[in-house]
Amino acid sequence: MELRLYNTLTKEKQPLRPLDPSNVRMYVCGPTVYDFAHIGNARPVIVFDVLFRLLRHVYGDGHVTYVRNITDVDDKINARAARDFPDLPLNEAIRKVTEQTERQFHADVDALGCLRPTIEPRATEHIPEMRAIVEKLIAGGHAYVEQDHVLFAIASMKAYGRLARRSLDEMLAGARVDVAPYKRDAMDFVLWKPSKPGEPSWPSPAGIAAEGRPGWHLECSAMAWKHLGEQFDIHGGGIDLVFPHHENELAQSCCAFHHDRMANVWMHNGFLQVEGEKMSKSLGNFVTIRQLREDWAGYAWPGDALRFAMLGTHYRQPIDWTAKALDEAHKTLWRWYGDIEHVPTAPKVHDDVLAPLADDLNTSGMIASLHALHKTGKLAELRAALVFLGFSCEQLKLQRRPIGDRIDAPAIEVRLTAAPIKVIVKPLTSAEIEQRVAERAAVRAAKDWKESDRIRDELAAMGVILKDGKDADGKPVTTWEIAR
Repeated sequence: MELRLYNTLTKEKQPLRPLDPSNVRMYVCGPTVYDFAHIGNARPVIVFDVLFRLLRHVYGDGHVTYVRNITDVDDKINARAARDFPDLPLNEAIRKVTEQTERQFHADVDALGCLRPTIEPRATEHIPEMRAIVEKLIAGGHAYVEQDHVLFAIASMKAYGRLARRSLDEMLAGARVDVAPYKRDAMDFVLWKPSKPGEPSWPSPAGIAAEGRPGWHLECSAMAWKHLGEQFDIHGGGIDLVFPHHENELAQSCCAFHHDRMANVWMHNGFLQVEGEKMSKSLGNFVTIRQLREDWAGYAWPGDALRFAMLGTHYRQPIDWTAKALDEAHKTLWRWYGDIEHVPTAPKVHDDVLAPLADDLNTSGMIASLHALHKTGKLAELRAALVFLGFSCEQLKLQRRPIGDRIDAPAIEVRLTAAPIKVIVKPLTSAEIEQRVAERAAVRAAKDWKESDRIRDELAAMGVILKDGKDADGKPVTTWEIAR
């Protein structure tokens, strides 16, 4: 199977030609661990997880190396550490923040059905590699030292700007440029800078006496070099990283190692907005993965539904994250999971599912193929495809929990006269529903089918839908959800 991927560098789709088919190598920029990851962060995690799965399918599980870094040195981390642990030395506080946030991130993306990368390096574990790149750049005339800073000289690279496809004037206008006396050019960017008192610090390169810390762009170049080599196959991330982060990565890596390419293919997912507006804390629509899993739009949403909703839009297109789309994703999966619950998994993934994915991760086309498999009764193939794509296929794991102690029950129309009147059924708590489900399980075990049906119908009248099935051990189990 030939994979075709859109390359941001060339602005066209092209066949993937791995440098070494026995070790296909991909680097994706990961989280800066200072707070809960937001839903925008979830998009590249899910997108490149699907690509990782596809690469493993094509080239073999043991022939793909996926690196996704963790940035654990950053001003935002320092600020969070000082705020949350004011009584601790800053370095100790930073460690607490980064370890806690990393655990939160892993819990959230695991819930989204994502595989762990092959390697997940921390920036602070790669200081020697960063120092080595700085020394290479200085020796090659691509970097200089001023006031204990090391800066990349963009004038030394004629091709600077080729990834973003912008002129220097356009990049200067669109960038947040630090105006500093130690810069020879306003666009020159920091490779290494002196640390402030109390901040994390390491011995500086280039003979600088003062200890310092790396710039953000340098971190990713060093980690990619360490684990993937001077050149590799795919570099991924959000569209917001094209400039300046990826442009600067490309520049410093190419100049340090004397190559015209860092990655053969650069892939970027589109922006995400929430309910038609740009996500921001000031608008009150800033949504974290954890919030979606615990309390958003009236429900605690299962990770499978979040994953499916995210894949409904092609990765390069902007996505509008809405409660309606998430609800529809949940409904679709609930129906599918119910139908495939006792169906064996087909031995291979259907070509109609793989073909759209091979065409630049066309997930919307892939979902259309999943619908077709369901419609035509190819349930074993549907199950195989969903498993391959990272879905649990278990209704128990797909239940969404209503938020609040009480559940809004629907009004029931009762015709006592010519004019209908509405009788409002007293809402049930989640605990009360679980109690009634347990009572029904007991009468079913006693084969009192009449009483079992009565309880089921009673709950249905109050908007609670029961679904009978079996667990992994073949034992009877009943799940429930609120009718929509």
